[in-house]
Amino acid sequence: MSTINIKEPSVVIREKRLGTINAFTGTASEIVSRSAKGELKDCKRKFSQCLGCNQQQAFCQLAMIRDAVVINHAPIGCAGEFADFNFTYRVEQSRRQLPPALGRYYSTNIAEKDTVFGAAKKLEETIRLAYEREHPNAIFITTSCASGIIGEDIEAVADAATEELGIPVVTCNCEGFRSKIWTTGFDAAYHSVLRGIVQPSEEKSNKINIINFWGSHVFDDVIRRFGYEPRYVIPFSTVEELRHISDAVATIHICPSLSTYMGAGLSQLHGVPEVLVPPAYGVAGTDRWLRALGTILGKEDVAEEIIKEGHEKYVPEIDKLKERFKGKKAYVTAGAAHGQALITLLSELGMDVVGAAVFHHDPVYDSGDDKLDILGQAVKNYKDVPDYRVCNKQACELVNALNRIKPDLILARHGGMTLWGAKFGIPSLLIGDEQFGIGYRGALNYARRIDDTLDSIEFIKNYSKHASNPYTKWWFEQDPGYFQGDGSGRGCQTAGNGGF
Repeated sequence: MSTINIKEPSVVIREKRLGTINAFTGTASEIVSRSAKGELKDCKRKFSQCLGCNQQQAFCQLAMIRDAVVINHAPIGCAGEFADFNFTYRVEQSRRQLPPALGRYYSTNIAEKDTVFGAAKKLEETIRLAYEREHPNAIFITTSCASGIIGEDIEAVADAATEELGIPVVTCNCEGFRSKIWTTGFDAAYHSVLRGIVQPSEEKSNKINIINFWGSHVFDDVIRRFGYEPRYVIPFSTVEELRHISDAVATIHICPSLSTYMGAGLSQLHGVPEVLVPPAYGVAGTDRWLRALGTILGKEDVAEEIIKEGHEKYVPEIDKLKERFKGKKAYVTAGAAHGQALITLLSELGMDVVGAAVFHHDPVYDSGDDKLDILGQAVKNYKDVPDYRVCNKQACELVNALNRIKPDLILARHGGMTLWGAKFGIPSLLIGDEQFGIGYRGALNYARRIDDTLDSIEFIKNYSKHASNPYTKWWFEQDPGYFQGDGSGRGCQTAGNGGF
C-alpha cells in the first residue's frame, strides 16, 4: 500500500510510487508474474511517435469542476487542450440537462522573457482577473514544464491568494517532465482536491462515490436498489460537493487507472472503503462486483436479487451471440485497466484475445490489494494473451503487431487507433464511453456491437483496398518492439530492480 501524504504539495509519481512502466513486450502471464515478484524493468524507447502529457490529464479532471477556475501557468502553446475540453464540457452538460456554460480556463502565457525575469507576477494578476470575472468557489493552478524550470514558489502565491480572496487556491504540480506516465496527471489532480478541497466528515451520508471520467451514469439504478444515492466524482461536481466526498459509505472504481489515488486517499484519510474487485465487466465480473459491494454495505441479499434478475434478463441473449463469436480472434488497444477489463469481457464472450496494446502498466494499485489485479484475474480465469504489449499509443508498434497477428476484430477505447485496423481490412470497434460495457446490460451492449462490427467485413475489406499506409516494408520486417531497449523487441521484459 502506498501512503497518501497530503502535506506534500506534489504527488509522488507512479514510476516511484507504484513501479509503473510504459514499455513491455511479452505475454500477459509474464507481466503478471513479474509484477508480483517486483521484477519489471522499464526502459527508454530509441524512437517515439507521440507522447502523452500528464498535465493534460490533470486538466481534464479539474476543468470539469463546475464552479472552479483552472489557471494553466504555462506558455500559450500548453493551452491547446482548452478548445477540446470546452467542447466536451458543453456536450456533456447537454447530456445531463445542465445549464449551458463555458469552461473557465485561463493561461498565464509565460513568454521567453518571463523565464528570465520571473512569471510569479503574471500568475498573481491572472488569479485576480479570473476571480473578478468568474467569482469561482475555488481556483486550481496547473503547472507546466516552463513554470517548473523557472523554479518559482507557486505554492506561496497560491497561499497568499487563498488568504486574499477567501476561497481555496490550490496548486496542481503536473509538469510534463515530472513523469512519463500520463496517468500521473490524474493523481496530481486528485492530490490537489484531497489536500485543498475535501474536508473531514463527522458522520456518514447515504452517498456512494463513483470516480468517473464523463461516461453515462449507468450506476444510478443499481446503487438505488441498495438504498443509496450515487455521487459521480469529478466531472460536473461542484466545489461544495467535493468538500463532502469523505462522508461516503464506499468508493467505486470504474477504471483503476483513473481512480486508484483518489480511492486510496479517501480510504486512508477518511475511512471510506473501496470496492476492491475489478470493474463490473462481463457476467461473472458483474457477479463478483455486486457481491463485493453488497458485502461492504451489509446487503448481500440485495446483491443476490440483482444478480438473479440480471442473469434472467440478459444472459440468454448473450449466450446466443457467443455462439457467433467462436473461433474469432480479437485484439485490444486501450488504457491499462480498461484494456484489461475488455480482455476479460471478450474472453467471456467466447473470443480468443490474441493480442493487446495497453498504454502503461501498474504492477500494483495504491490500495496494495491484489484483488484489484484485473489482468491477473483475466489470465487466471481465461486464456493467456500471447502478444501483450505495454505501448504508450505508439501507432508504429500497433500497426506492426496487427500486420503479424491479423485478428478478426480490433476493440479500442481511444480515437485514432481503430483506423489502422481498417487499413488492414480488420473490422474495428471504438467505444469511447467507458461505462458502455458496465454490468449485465453492458456485456450485452458489447456483444451486439461486436456482432454488428463483424458483419461489416466486406465494407472494411473494400476500404482497405483503397487505403494508404505510411510504413515501409523494412518496418514490417522488424519486431514490433524494435525500438524498445536494446532493439531485440524484448528488452523491456528483462528482470530488474523494479520501481518499488
